[in-house]
Amino acid sequence: MAKEKKIYDITSAPNALTRDQAGRQKRYFISMMIRTACFILTVILPSPYRWFSLLGAVTLPYFAVVIANAGRETVTRGADVVEDKPFELN
Repeated sequence: MAKEKKIYDITSAPNALTRDQAGRQKRYFISMMIRTACFILTVILPSPYRWFSLLGAVTLPYFAVVIANAGRETVTRGADVVEDKPFELN
């Protein structure tokens, strides 16, 4: 019995690692700019609103890291293998 070859589907290939890293860096940078704006608003805004912006500035780094790191680990193994044989020669 011959060893069965796996057929891979190119449309399920993940993005290049450099493209993925660039996207993560962009998301993290945007999150940190929002955090900087929250710190500035903490100084500028009056008392009741100041606490909301301070809360955003303190908690945003955690969410920024989680959002920036989300991505490549969601790819499942074996999802790119086509199960049906398109042609078989006898």
